[in-house]
This record gives sequence, structure tokens and C-alpha cells, in this order.
Amino acid sequence: MMKYILQSIMQSLNYDAANPLLFNSSFFLFFFLVIMLFYPFLADRSKTRTWYLLLVSLYFYFKTSGIFVVLLLITAAINFVLGKAIYRSKSRQTKRTWLLLSLLWNLGSLGYFKYTNFIVETINQLFGGSLPAMDIFLPVGISFFTFQTWSYTLDIYYGRLDAIPSFKDFAFFVSFFPQLVAGPIVRASYFIPQIHKKLSLDRDTISRALVLIFAGLLKKGVIADYLSVNFVDRVFDNPALFSGLENLIGVYAYALQIYCDFSGYSDIAIGLAALMGFNLPINFNSPYKAYSITDFWRRWHISLSTWLRDYLYIPLGGNRKGKARQHANLMITMLLGGLWHGASWNFVFWGALHGVALMIDKIWINTKLAQSAIFRFFSTILTFHFVCFSWIFFRSRSFAGAQEMIVRISGSFNLSLFSLWISEYRIVAALILIGFLSHWQPESWEKQYQKYLCKLPLIMQSLVMALIIWILYQARSADIQPFIYFQF
Repeated sequence: MMKYILQSIMQSLNYDAANPLLFNSSFFLFFFLVIMLFYPFLADRSKTRTWYLLLVSLYFYFKTSGIFVVLLLITAAINFVLGKAIYRSKSRQTKRTWLLLSLLWNLGSLGYFKYTNFIVETINQLFGGSLPAMDIFLPVGISFFTFQTWSYTLDIYYGRLDAIPSFKDFAFFVSFFPQLVAGPIVRASYFIPQIHKKLSLDRDTISRALVLIFAGLLKKGVIADYLSVNFVDRVFDNPALFSGLENLIGVYAYALQIYCDFSGYSDIAIGLAALMGFNLPINFNSPYKAYSITDFWRRWHISLSTWLRDYLYIPLGGNRKGKARQHANLMITMLLGGLWHGASWNFVFWGALHGVALMIDKIWINTKLAQSAIFRFFSTILTFHFVCFSWIFFRSRSFAGAQEMIVRISGSFNLSLFSLWISEYRIVAALILIGFLSHWQPESWEKQYQKYLCKLPLIMQSLVMALIIWILYQARSADIQPFIYFQF
């Protein structure tokens, strides 16, 4: 009996490709509780604390991606060494050489794991070849930690940052587990100064962190997962089996699902980091309230959009070299931003749609009409529907699937089915309504809720926590759904 128990424990501590470690799994709750059990004894000793969090972060990545934890360490080591080399170099040419090596490693590893089979497939389609696809496993979160480490060498090259003297600190910055696999993408200049500061954790910070974690779990575990399993996946997998009305509701539901899924992860990451005394930047700011596509990208996946702005759009020339060059820079940035999300022409087309919208926006945004309040109201509605339209290409498995969905919406709408749909999908309809109403509520209301929850006595906060856990238990699906952005 004891032998069986020990074997089960050892097995659960090992990497299981079929069940990678996720925030919304029961093992993660156990993992985090164990970390926090010992953390108070180390919190005031920055070196010991850093070693402790570095080791548990590496273990977290091992439980998520297995042997690829070695790739994470190699990527960190190469960028650490190249960062020092850039910093110590006196001539511009030598700095460029080291930066080029950093670019070759980062783009090379990302390209090999993420885009090799996409290139093979494209060559086969273009030239009618039959090159076999390679058996390549995509390490979880490679796009996130590659961009994070790459920003370090770029910041040193541009003179915004000094090289970090300790590899331990740098490896901790790269691997900090709350944001490791799906962001936010944190800059070294933002995170490194926090490593050796004296930590302070007051009651307000703890309450805010818990509110963020539970809000994230509700978004992910209740809204995103339920909509995905019970409606969105069915519609996007077989749009021809559903009416145009159901396809349109499926698009709205996916818009809510991807927001709740990704912003839910970010909320949990920020909350977990706060409980350990670290501050992570916000990644979402009510993106469907945006009044233009430019405003949308100031609110959606903020850490990626600012990364693309600072390390791609501005170095290309930004808006400094005339309108034509600005439009070309916008299109290049969004095409590569689309490709960052995945190895598929659907993602590239999604990026192109946003690139064209940004180009039009730059022309329109300076007109007098664009500044009027009434226009902003209609512009918000238009922006939301454009973003939903582009999600069709982002979510569909193929262009044919996206085209089928658009044809069904435009040609077989059948509004008379609405009452029947409501009766068949009552919970889905309720979650869509609650989700969008919560999203569009005034920001001041959200702050009031947080303030009120923070002021509740401990016993009441515990009851709220118990209620949320009960709701999560009731809403759980048979299988835990991975976060959408894990695949990126």
C-alpha cells in the first residue's frame, strides 16, 4: 500500500505530456500552497528568495513542457552572455554583430519549433511537392519567453539598460512562473529592480491579489470553458450545420471566450505575482470598449502590442518618414504580429486585416468628425464588430471554414430561430449576456467592487472565496481546458 502511494506521488511530480501543469488544475493549487508555505521564511532574504523562486519556476516549466526546460535555460544563458558582450563592446559595429547573433538564436529557435512544418506545407502547396512534415513538439510559451529574453539584448543595444551582472537574477527574470508561459511579456528594466527590493505585503495588496485571482478563475473556469465546450467549438468545427444566426452568436461567444481566457490568465498571473511581492503590468484594459482599432491595440494584449511598437514598428521608422512609409510599417508590424500567434495563413490574414484597419484609422482619426461624442459611440460599435469579424479567421481551422461561416451569416441568417436557440442554450445565452455586461460596465463600478471586497471582514472574504470555488466546481467541464494562448 505504502509503495503504491509513493509511486503515485512520484508519478504526479513527474512531467505528463497529456496533463501539463495549468493554473486551473488541482495540482497547481497544491504546488502554489507548498511554495507559499515556505515563502514567508525566505521573503526577507533576497538572494535565498531568488534561488527559491528560480528553482520552483524551473520545476513549473518542467511540469508544463518536460525536457524543454533545458531550452529555456540555454536561451537565457545565450542572451545573458550576448547582453554582456553588447554592453562591453565599444564600437557600434561590434555591438551589431553580437545583436545579430542574439537575433539568429532567438528567431532561429522560434522558427524551428514553430514554423518549420508551416514552411514545408507552404512549399508543398506552392510547388506541388511532397516534403514530409517533421515530428516537432512546440514548447509551451516559447513565443513569450523568446520575446522577453530578446527585449533584454535589444534594450542593452539601444542603451536603455545596463547588462545584469548575475545569471541567477537573469534566469529568474526569464523563468518567473506566473507569467512564463502566456505573459504578460515583462521587460527586464521593469522586473529586475524588483528582485532585490524589500518586499512589503499589506492587507490591501493581498485582497487585490485575491480578487484578481478569483476574477481570473471565474473568467476562465466558468465563462471561457463553458462557452468553448458547449457552443463555440461546435459552431466553428462545423459552421455548415448551424444557421447564420447561430454562427453569428458563435462569433460573439468566441470574442467573449478568447477575452475571458487570456485576460483570465493575465489576472491570475498578476495576482499570484502580487502575493509573492512582485508587480506585473496589466495586459488588458476592457478592449471591447475601444472606439477605434488603434485604441483596441492600446487595450488588448498590451505587453505584446507595446513590444511590437518599440522593437519593430519604431525601428522600421514608425511615423517619422512620411505617410506611405508609416502605412507600410504598420502593415509589416501587423503581418508579423499575426504570424507570431501561430504558423498558419489564417493568422497572417488576421494580422493583415488589422494592418489595413490601422492604416485607415490613421487617416480618419485626425478628422473633426472622428472627435465627436456621437461618432465615438458608433465607432465603438463598429470597432467591436470589426474585431469580431477578424476573429472568424483567427479561430477557424482553415480559410474554407471561415468563408463557410461568413456565407452562412450573410445568406442563411434565419432570425426566427432565436427563441428556439434561447430555449436550447439558456446557460450559454446567460453567460454571454453576463460576460458582455460585466465587460462594458463603467470602470468606476469595477473599482468600487474591488474596494468593497477588500474592506470585507476576513470571514466574509472566506465565504466569497468558498462561493467562487463552489461555482467553479459546478461549472467545471469533464476535461480541464488549456489556456488558448499556451499554443502561442
